[in-house]
Formats: sequence, structure tokens, C-alpha cells
Amino acid sequence: MRKEMPESSARSRVCNVLVIGSGAAGLRAAIAATEAGSQVLVVGKRHRLDAHTVLAAGGINAVLGTRDPQDTWEQHFADTLREGYFLGHPRVVEIMAREAPDAVRELAAWGCKFATLDDGRLDQRFFGAHTYRRTCYAGDYTGRAILYTLASRAQQMGIPVIEDQYVSRLLVADGVCFGAYGFDLVSGDRTVFEADAVILATGGHTRLWRRSSSRRDENYGEGMSLALEAGCRLMDMELVQFHPTGMLTPEEMAGTLVTEAVRGEGGRLYNRDHERFMQRYDPQRMELSARDRVALAIYTEIIEGRGGPNGGVFLDISHRPKEEILEKLPRMYRQFIEYQMLDISKQPMEVAPTAHYSMGGVAVDPETHATEVVGLYAAGECTSGLHGANRLGGNSLAETVIFGRRAGAAAAAHSRESEVQRRSKKAVQDASDELQGLIKPGSELARPLQRAVRDLMWEHCGVVRDEGRMRDGLLKLGEIADASQTVDIRPGEEGWFELAHVLDLRAGLRTAEATLRCALERRESRGAHNRSDFPGLDPGLQRNFYVRLGHRDTPMTVWSEPVPGIPAGLRALVAADELPVAGRLLE
Repeated sequence: MRKEMPESSARSRVCNVLVIGSGAAGLRAAIAATEAGSQVLVVGKRHRLDAHTVLAAGGINAVLGTRDPQDTWEQHFADTLREGYFLGHPRVVEIMAREAPDAVRELAAWGCKFATLDDGRLDQRFFGAHTYRRTCYAGDYTGRAILYTLASRAQQMGIPVIEDQYVSRLLVADGVCFGAYGFDLVSGDRTVFEADAVILATGGHTRLWRRSSSRRDENYGEGMSLALEAGCRLMDMELVQFHPTGMLTPEEMAGTLVTEAVRGEGGRLYNRDHERFMQRYDPQRMELSARDRVALAIYTEIIEGRGGPNGGVFLDISHRPKEEILEKLPRMYRQFIEYQMLDISKQPMEVAPTAHYSMGGVAVDPETHATEVVGLYAAGECTSGLHGANRLGGNSLAETVIFGRRAGAAAAAHSRESEVQRRSKKAVQDASDELQGLIKPGSELARPLQRAVRDLMWEHCGVVRDEGRMRDGLLKLGEIADASQTVDIRPGEEGWFELAHVLDLRAGLRTAEATLRCALERRESRGAHNRSDFPGLDPGLQRNFYVRLGHRDTPMTVWSEPVPGIPAGLRALVAADELPVAGRLLE
């Protein structure tokens, strides 16, 4: 029997600042807005201690000079911009490099358990192709340590966090965002969240690929899709980072990261012929080459028929002493024992590239992270501007707390300065009607269609791309979009998760289209974007590609703009030659 959504029980929750997403960016934004005097509400799909941030392992970058006193924020700026192939926004990169030290010290003061030296100073190590050691860490669970610290701080401040909430639409009237519409994943109860300002902190869109380091019900580009529908631009959607090494089996673990610490501790890559193939791709750096180059090398070996039985290559650390592996790589040792009954101290791991990070996203103002929709802000992986065409490991966690704080402060200021609160009954009714219209019998199921999108993106817009496959991908995407109109949604006593699945599907279809259309226009190979039909880097395409929704029954609009110029005082450092990387763990 069809279950009606509890429309009559829809209620309103009113606040000054609404934060959508309970990861590190969202919680830091909530803390900043609360400190500025706003009444804040945080909503998230998951438990507050299980946001995607918990999967971030390596560390957070900041120029503290613990190990290398000669390090400077200017050098951090140069490293980030250069390794991003000069597509990052210089002002965004500058803010991150300048403010990271205070952000990390603040986390430590709030109780984050970073590793320390004997004298109590925060330890730092090489990571992410940085010139100096500037990565602070908490074992190989840095993201979890940061999230727990922020969640504890938010709780101490009395910031309410509502879990199991799915936001289906942003509420916009006359170009002004006045809240969001959502429902409870367990009860189905609807809520109109009314706010002076809204902050999107919803993560990326890497779950759209067949192999992904994201978990099952996250990172379909939900926030990016909400922003597009509200009238925002997305930028650089084609720039998706593929981590070189992800697990292949079992199926439920496909894409789970095999940390680059394995290569950093001496792991070697072999094809099925037991050839150490990185000799042909980067003979100087070998397995310690940059992330985009290693991923491309592994992908090439696989598609040219030199892969293993599960479609991957082999990563071998078994030549190192078992005691050393247990000391340096305890999580990896346990991971392969638990899921494959494989002892990595005796046997090689079969691995393949996995979609790992969205470097593009919502276009925002560098200073405040405001979007072009009044009252709407964004922070974290759902935004663009920092990473360019190749993200450096450790910069993403810095991004969450630095720009989460800025977005929170700016949203609070907007709330204080707002004299009139715009509301639209029609916008609320449209959001309500949209949800109710989805609940109906149908001939399709959301999960298989999600899998179809993921297979499509892996095949047609994966590690290596070309125009023919991408155009074919757009046609197939349209067929899946047509099928999505007849998805069977019949919520029962087990909850309203089926409705969330179809909304994830619709968000994924929209962000997949944006990615394909931007990738078609970037006719070059740069960083993580590899075109077999345009293998060279084109200096004339040092530009950012933007996309916005077209008018009814018309495709998305794509255009490009030049990357803003680098400040004169920083140009010399950025142009410097790349430094040796022997012994350093890259990205």
C-alpha cells in the first residue's frame, strides 16, 4: 500500500544561519556563526560523528616550522598553485596558506590529538608534494580526530545538530535564499528550515564513478545540484582527482583507499608480467611520482592488457620486514586481512585507480565564500577555487576549517545586516509538491540506475577521456534521466531512504552532466584531466570552465574565463623549478 508522506505534519524551524552538512566544513562554519552571535542550526544526513571527514587520513597542512623553520606561507602558496597546474584562484590559495597555521593551532587548543614531538610541539612530515615538512597528523585518522574535536566544540557551545535529515531543495525568492526544505530519513516528517543565510557544506561528487573512495550514500554532488537549481554557477567540474590505488575486491569495498603511505614506505608497483612499470612512466620518481601520473600509468597498464585477474595492478610491500609493516601500516594490514584474508607482508595487493576528490564545485567569492545567490554560502569540497587541476594531500582538511570559518562569519554578518526576511509560499509549496510527486509506483528502481550512472562515468569520463566517448556518455545519461522519471518509490516502516536514493540519483545525473560538458570543452590534458585526443597541455586553456542550468528544455550553458592573475610578489616562487622528491610521500 502506498504510504503518504506526512505532509500535514510539516513544521518550520527558524534560525539565523542554517548549515547543510555536518562534516568539518559545516561544523567549523556553525562554530564561527555562533561566535558571531547568530542562532545556528546544522542538519546532516549521517550521524554527526560519521560525516565523510572521518575518511581523511593523511594530515592537515600548515606552515608551523616545527621540522623546517625555513618554511614560509609564500612557499605553501607556490607549491599549491604550481601543483594545481595554475588553475587555482590565487587569492583563495593565499588565504589558505596564510591562515592554516592559526587554524591548526586552534584545533590543537580545542583538544585535537595531533602527533607531537618530545618538547610538545606539533610534529610535521612530508606530504602532498610540498617543499617542506608542513603536514600535521593524528596517526592515520587525522580527519576523524578533527571532526570529533569540532563536534565536541559545537556541543559545548550548544549548537543543535539534527541528524538523518535530507535537504531536497533550497528555498529561493527573487534571487535570495531564505532556507531549505527537507525530510527525516526515518519518519518522513517534513521541515521548512527558515534562515537568513544558508551554508552548503555537502561534500563532492566522486560517488558518481564505478570505483570511488566515497561510501554508498554520500558524495553524489547533492549540494552542487542544489546550488545549480538555486541559480549558482559551478566551476571546473571536469577536474576530478583519481587516487592511484584503491581496493578491487570484495565488491562492497571496491574503491576503498589503499593509502599512499604504502608507496611512501617502499611499496612497488608491478603489472601481471611482474614488470615494475613505473620505470617507463617516471624513471626518476618511480612509485613516488605525482598522483595524477601514477594513476594514469596504472590505468594505461590495465587498458593495454597487462592487468591482474581483477582488473588491477599489483602493489607489493612484502619485501619490507613484517614488524616494520605492522608499525608503519597497521591500518592497511588489518584492512586486507579483514576483507580479503590477505597478508600484505607476504602477498601483493591488487589495486586500481579510484575517484577520490572533487576539485571543482560551486563558484564562490574568495573572501567570504558567498555564492551569487544572496544569502547562500558554501565551504569545503562542494566548492571550487583552491586545488586547481591537482589537489595536494593535506590541503583539503585545511580548506574545511579555514573557509568553513570564513563562510560562517560572513553568513552571520549577512544575518545581522538583513532588515527584511523574504519568504515565498510558492517556493515552499513547490518543494513540497516535488517530494510528493516522487512517491508513486514505477517500473524502475533507483539503485540500479545509480549503478548505471557510475558505470557510465567510469567508462566515458574516467581517468582517460576522449570526445567520442564523452558525447556517447551524454546520450546514455539522457536515457538514464528518462528512466529516472519512473522510479518506484513506496516508503515503508523501514524509513524513507528510497526517496533519498532517487534524490541522490537526480543530483548525480545533474552533476554528471555538468562534468561531461566541462570535460568536453577542456580540450587539453592538465593535471587529473587526461584527454587521449588532446594529450598536450594548452597554455591558452589556463582558464576556469563554468556551467549553469539552461532554460527549460535546453542544455546546460558552459563557458570559460581566465584564471585571475598571481600577485606580483609571489610570481617568482611559483615559477621556480620543481624540487627533488626522493623520500617524500606525494599526495
